[in-house]
Amino acid sequence: MKEDLKKTLTDMQYYVTQENGTEPPFQNVYDNHFEKGIYVDIVSGKPLFSSADKFNAGCGWPSFTQPLDTEEVTEHFDTSHGMRRTEVRSKAADSHLGHVFPDGPGENGLRYCINSAALRFIPADRLEEEGYGQFSSKL
Repeated sequence: MKEDLKKTLTDMQYYVTQENGTEPPFQNVYDNHFEKGIYVDIVSGKPLFSSADKFNAGCGWPSFTQPLDTEEVTEHFDTSHGMRRTEVRSKAADSHLGHVFPDGPGENGLRYCINSAALRFIPADRLEEEGYGQFSSKL
């Protein structure tokens, strides 16, 4: 499967999702992207986040107050790089997505800081066409 992913993902997408990498801040496609739609796992296509929960955290990566479907993300204690953080991964593909921090603006106070390279955006007007119509009400 990893060899297949090397053929279908860009180098950055592979590095982030399969090697637990981090893309450069402020140099990614979804940091300042606020179009209405959903964000899905670049590997599995599973729905992860909604534009309704996206906010500008000023950190250089897309930030969300919560996952679209809590069943599709997993959280893991991460001590890499000498830090104590909570890593966020996609459940279906086990892709590294980013980290969640307790400094967000929503009711739960969380900020899901996610690498753009781990995501694919589905615009609201294409949800039905791409098989995600059931998420239209979550925008």
